[in-house]
Amino acid sequence: MYHNYQIPEKTASYIEVEEKHGAHNYHPLPVVLSKGLGAKVWDVEGKEYFDFLSGYSAVNQGHCHPDIIKALTEQAQQLTLTSRAFHSDKMAGYTEYITAYFGYDKVLPMNTGVEAVETALKLARKWGYEVKGVSENQAKIITVEGNFHGRTINVISFSTDDTAKGGFGPFVSGYVTIPYNDLKALEEAVKDPNVVAMLVEPIQGEAGVYVPDAGYLSSSYKICKDNNVLFIADEIQTGLARTGKMLACDHEGVRADILILGKALSGGVLPISAVLADDAIMLCIKAGEHGSTYGGNPLACAVAIAALDVLKNEDLANKSQLLGELFRTELEKLNHKYIQEVRGKGLLNALVINHSNPDAAQHLCIELMKNGLLAKPTHGDKIRFAPPLVISEKQLLEAVEVIKKSLVVLDHI
Repeated sequence: MYHNYQIPEKTASYIEVEEKHGAHNYHPLPVVLSKGLGAKVWDVEGKEYFDFLSGYSAVNQGHCHPDIIKALTEQAQQLTLTSRAFHSDKMAGYTEYITAYFGYDKVLPMNTGVEAVETALKLARKWGYEVKGVSENQAKIITVEGNFHGRTINVISFSTDDTAKGGFGPFVSGYVTIPYNDLKALEEAVKDPNVVAMLVEPIQGEAGVYVPDAGYLSSSYKICKDNNVLFIADEIQTGLARTGKMLACDHEGVRADILILGKALSGGVLPISAVLADDAIMLCIKAGEHGSTYGGNPLACAVAIAALDVLKNEDLANKSQLLGELFRTELEKLNHKYIQEVRGKGLLNALVINHSNPDAAQHLCIELMKNGLLAKPTHGDKIRFAPPLVISEKQLLEAVEVIKKSLVVLDHI
């Protein structure tokens, strides 16, 4: 599996303990990390790596960004949790800050990405019953093939990934799944008067950084508007400067009716997520109908404000745009026989590997790891490359050289 890679003894000892005591619901690379700073991480052996996964785009601001860590440590010594049974000074400041930042009336704070997705789906259904006038228990939400929004029972109910879905039924009804990047299918689906919303990733990350055709998002939004259907954008992975704009929807001037954020909302420091919408939608949920013990806790609020500040203060969206263009250009220059496609936006990119060996992408990721760069395959033949946005141009070009050197392994498997 690891193609001529002997796991170091110290690393192997940690992996053995985790394998013995931890659930086997992931298949990580054989590396044990112990430190991170900026665009780099170090393992227990002391070896240095470029991090080209960024916690699936949770670490856009770089590992242990000093401004975020400062906010974390200062607030941790003041007040960490109140529950929403009481108000907090940090919650007040955060709600004002993030709604102004993204231009919405209201925010509903949660913790994990999938919690925010579940919140958005509940909100859309409630709006459907209270505002659109759909009959009780008849609401439908349009989703798309190849989606990834998390792994709760409800969310995998509309997944098309057999691995995520197999063996976990029965599933939740109320979803209509259509092909991604297919406007005709959407036009047909919204004809159903019980459809209340469309849920979509502006770019499908887990599917291998599948970038839809230009105009897909703006046209989808218009179709939804014309049919009194809410447009829900899952920007958990694509948002917060990752694709070269603050939000991926910004590339097409789309303002989602419901915006879902997570991951880099904390810069990789805490689980923080958020759902943003205007009053006409958000106020459909009343007191006691939805909540979270940790959602909106003072520690999270302080960290999120600092994390969002970093994105703007360091102009990371523009940096992501420029470095992303450079990165794709340099990868295309390699003109490698086993690279079928280079694709992406900003610093959310992927290589599609075309090789007779079905495990070629995995072998390449092991070779990249050996040479000092961490990345992971997705959907078999694709490798996602998403470094922290604070990476320098010099570091990025060094990483391209590591990729070039590592591609040689594909000639020997």
